[in-house]
Amino acid sequence: MNHYFTNNENLKSNRHDISFTYHDYTFKFISDNGVFSKNKIDYGSFLLLDTYLKDKQNIKNFLDVGCGYGFIGIVLSKVLNIQGEGIDINKRALKLAIENAKLNNVSVSFKESNIYENINTTYDLIITNPPIRAGKIVVLSILKDGLDYLNKNGELWCVIRKDQGAKSIIKELSHLGKVEIKEKSKGFYIFFIKKN
Repeated sequence: MNHYFTNNENLKSNRHDISFTYHDYTFKFISDNGVFSKNKIDYGSFLLLDTYLKDKQNIKNFLDVGCGYGFIGIVLSKVLNIQGEGIDINKRALKLAIENAKLNNVSVSFKESNIYENINTTYDLIITNPPIRAGKIVVLSILKDGLDYLNKNGELWCVIRKDQGAKSIIKELSHLGKVEIKEKSKGFYIFFIKKN
């Protein structure tokens, strides 16, 4: 079985639109087979985004890790009026993300990167709805290694479901920095970590 965090060049395309409204902003996303949450905006991603935006900090840039077709990065960029980047290893998702950024007129660039291998800068915010099905090693690598790509006072924000190991992951991260749980809803934990 192929997953959204892999590339399947043979997967038949079935492009369609997803509309999304956030406060006074209206967005349109093109989605397709072979990408995460292809038919609707994922609740965990929405909760992560909404919780962060309620917290609203003054940031100059961000990195969306495992960006999919660009939902989190595009909404963040529009609402906060800032530039950002998104990375993924799914080529189809990246093509859609680039298209969706143009469609929604935002300054987000997207590129292929297996976790942080193609990243050589630092950010005020790293935000991720990590690919849980890729396994705990991958998820922990996204979260732990991400600390090296944060600016001073930068934060890494994440959403993980309780039944997918949120508590044990948060406990493991607490040795590396200050971890704070910001929201719990429908089994999803929203938390951030700051570097020590």
